[in-house]
Amino acid sequence: LHVRSRRQRQMCIRDRSTTLQQAQAQGFVGERTDGYIGIVKSGPGIARLVDDTNLKRRQLYRDIARKNGIPLDAVETLAAEKAVQRAVSGEHIQDVNGNWMRKP
Repeated sequence: LHVRSRRQRQMCIRDRSTTLQQAQAQGFVGERTDGYIGIVKSGPGIARLVDDTNLKRRQLYRDIARKNGIPLDAVETLAAEKAVQRAVSGEHIQDVNGNWMRKP
């Protein structure tokens, strides 16, 4: 059994985020309104990237919720708001109706 340290997990997330950033810039994925990544258009490895990223995000959100004694959905909502704010102009974000749009 191999258990990664917190630093190793963060480094792994950072390595993956470069790929995530590339996928966002190329219009393959976007930020959903629930704090997770969604597929805008298919491409090689995109589904796996989305699944892996969302799994890591869910684990992180659960840890934050547990440590702060707040519901998971509150953490997800706040994370979604921050992710949309951080999104670069032209990247895909989801509107309140679930439609993809490019951030102005």
